[in-house]
Amino acid sequence: MELKRVVITGIGTINPLGDNIMDFFDNLDKGLSGAGMITRFDTTLFKTKFACEIKNYDPLKYGIDRKEERKLDFYSQFAMIAADQAIKDSGLNSENSDPSRIGVILGSGIGGITTMFNEVEGYFDGGKIPRFSPFLIPKMIPDIAPGMISMKYGYRGPNYATVSACASSNHAMIDAFTHLRLGKADVIITGGSEAGISIPSIGGFNSAQAISTNNEEYSTASRPFDKTRDGFVMGEGSGILVFEEYEHAKARGAKIYCEVAGGGMTADAYHITAPHPDGLGAENVMRLAVEDAGLSLDEIDYINVHGTATPLGDIAELKAVKAVFKEHAFKLNISSTKSMTGHLLGATGAVEALVCVHAIIDSIIPPTINFKVEDPEIDYNLNLTLNKAQKREVRAALSNTFGFGGHNCSLVLKKI
Repeated sequence: MELKRVVITGIGTINPLGDNIMDFFDNLDKGLSGAGMITRFDTTLFKTKFACEIKNYDPLKYGIDRKEERKLDFYSQFAMIAADQAIKDSGLNSENSDPSRIGVILGSGIGGITTMFNEVEGYFDGGKIPRFSPFLIPKMIPDIAPGMISMKYGYRGPNYATVSACASSNHAMIDAFTHLRLGKADVIITGGSEAGISIPSIGGFNSAQAISTNNEEYSTASRPFDKTRDGFVMGEGSGILVFEEYEHAKARGAKIYCEVAGGGMTADAYHITAPHPDGLGAENVMRLAVEDAGLSLDEIDYINVHGTATPLGDIAELKAVKAVFKEHAFKLNISSTKSMTGHLLGATGAVEALVCVHAIIDSIIPPTINFKVEDPEIDYNLNLTLNKAQKREVRAALSNTFGFGGHNCSLVLKKI
């Protein structure tokens, strides 16, 4: 069976660096930090008091009315906003596409965790009569965002969510890619959404010693590859991409950003939260993704690494890059844009896929910001794109995401 080609024909986002694609790309290139003090809840009792929030967020601004707002957790709201942008950008409509062959596959690591916490807290504070909102379950479950998008637009193709911690949206996009290359659909709206700036999330990651507690220097606290890094900075938002079978896109005259070339998925089989110290799972997944794309290793010009700014993770991932790419590792660009957006957990792969689209279509590598102090365990002969964006033609880009549980995903995009 001949596999079909898959391209990207629409993109949308809302995240700490912008509530639209143009602002997002512009702020990436400027190397801006999205970090600020948390406004969502009182952080007095928390070790971490900052995160990368979406600034001045109001759902009414994006066409979500008060009635809808009561039915949608933040993560679903973010997904709806980004999906609306991407679908409009793609030019999809009922005249040029069959709704029964358009699917929605999204990733989310923790879904409606804010809704769950608020409802449980309200139950115990609510007096003698136990009472939960009838919207608790549909607001909380991670699969409701793709369901809501399908209902809004009438898309009746494959529809579900993937959950694999921080690898969730990469898994969703690889699933979408697979459905399309096998001819099971014509178009799939894919990506991910997350709203992790919440009391249980910040408290839980604090207890796990996974997030930065550098409250005094919060704007520069996300510092991948820096010796003083002390964990990731929580982010929030959504990235949505329209994946489309190539001939279908051509037939309706769609603009094409780039091609989805391949993907890889592996497990570390090592530890619930820590990466394998030699990056064996990461090494294997990158090699599989490039092979699946039918590319040689020296055709990859840019890697958007997982790069969370955890002491162990950054070292293991760069070891894996060197093991896979060998001498070519020193010729490609590497950057961690989590230094700007924070870590969007299950949505991070989708937002970073958008970064790769930007690198390919605009020939620019967004930087790894906040770097100051060299770590003797990191090889700075690698071009880590430190502190400043670099112009460069990008033929193909690799995007890595790794999740608690040892889940590894790599996605390859290439110029068409």
